[in-house]
Amino acid sequence: MQIDWQSYNSGAFHDEMIAGPGMPRPIAAGLAGYLASLDERALDEKKLAARLAIKTMGISFTVYSDGQNIDREWPFDLIPRIISGREWETTRRGLEQRVRALNCFIHDVYNDQKVFRDKIIDPALILDSVNFRPQCRGIEPLHRVWAHICGTDLIRDEHGRFMVLEDNLRVPSGVSYMLENRRVTKRVFPELFENHEILPVTEYSQELFDMLASLSPRKQAHPEIVVLTPGIYNSAYFEHSFLAQRMGAELVEGSDLLVENDCVYMRTIGGLARVDVIYRRIDDLFLDPVAFNAESVLGVPGLFGAWVKGNVSLANAPGAGVADDKIVYTYVPDFIKYYLDEDPILPNVPSYRCCNDAERSHVLANLDRLVVKPANESGGYGMLMGHQASAAEREEFAARIKANPRNYLAQPLISLSTVPILGETAAEPRHVDLRPFILQGADSYVTPGGLTRVALVKGSYVVNSSQGGGSKDTWVITGAEDAVAGG
Repeated sequence: MQIDWQSYNSGAFHDEMIAGPGMPRPIAAGLAGYLASLDERALDEKKLAARLAIKTMGISFTVYSDGQNIDREWPFDLIPRIISGREWETTRRGLEQRVRALNCFIHDVYNDQKVFRDKIIDPALILDSVNFRPQCRGIEPLHRVWAHICGTDLIRDEHGRFMVLEDNLRVPSGVSYMLENRRVTKRVFPELFENHEILPVTEYSQELFDMLASLSPRKQAHPEIVVLTPGIYNSAYFEHSFLAQRMGAELVEGSDLLVENDCVYMRTIGGLARVDVIYRRIDDLFLDPVAFNAESVLGVPGLFGAWVKGNVSLANAPGAGVADDKIVYTYVPDFIKYYLDEDPILPNVPSYRCCNDAERSHVLANLDRLVVKPANESGGYGMLMGHQASAAEREEFAARIKANPRNYLAQPLISLSTVPILGETAAEPRHVDLRPFILQGADSYVTPGGLTRVALVKGSYVVNSSQGGGSKDTWVITGAEDAVAGG
């Protein structure tokens, strides 16, 4: 196979790299020309090098199948995705704006609740949410930040405009794969990094550490930071161990920690060591069997009380998931205006709330043209792709919506942008989304680009790795007014 951009055709979809047959976009001209210059042998060598790098580096993810945990090598595509630095600067500001507003909302919900009194959102939508934690009322975490790490999913529409698809505020995952994608690409295409001004992503681990350190209740040069994992059988365990190693933090399970006098300690061979900050990768309800689920064996008894007393910081804070809800997502533009007195920089995807009678009627009448999502599922599970569903599947989903309208929203099927992947015999267009990661503590940080997830199956809109999707490196390119990438 040798790449021929003349035969590449994304049809009616906006392709981010190739504007038309044989017409690379200016930002991607250098990359497209380089890829086209590689013969079949060279491309095969590059693909083999990538597979060997992934195997050698141990980059894997876990899927659950028939009650078993199966580790698989990370599905990676060689062709980088390119984003203009100028465009990214606007996107970065929009992401920071969004997380600031979300943190204002979460703090308000657990404290003054002005957002209810001013009728910005119906309190029943929040107080009845499965992610609302009444135990968090009256708490004021450091910097008034509840969601310290956010993964916001972006898509491009048919005009190439970035839109927000959803916010992930509980335990957002995937950043390790963003970092590993860059490492693999550098191994396979070192020459490209000499000719392209690509913003680095490798500083994320240090930025994460600095943000977590800014949360320490004890002001000392080297606070004790740990990553709390459910254990090796968790699907994101690779990421937990990866980030702990990169930050120089301890990777711990609940059994490694204990609480005495409302302070958290880690068991070590040298005795107990006090813990200042916990980057927790465990859901709220499993954090502390005293405060939440009494049957949890993953958490630490007394941990919530230590956090309430201000003797340890938790990132993300318990209760932050109240804004990690696809119904709440539809109100974020209102929150930006209400709390920040600003217009949203990044638009939402148009959405219908099934808890609204008129909007629910529209959804039920148009199920064959809409995407219906449950409010609190992730990973692409529990969705209805109306245009692909059978009449029986749509009828079943209609019954679900009628039984629990609060739990569903619907969106039109957006013509997701495409990017090229290396198929078996040619470069082929595939749909993508993007998950940048936003950190907020004393300061804010946004990853340049983020984790690009790509649907490896032709025509599919499903990008999640657990359902057959893959990933690729994401380049934010600056220089020469972002007009031409390299040469």
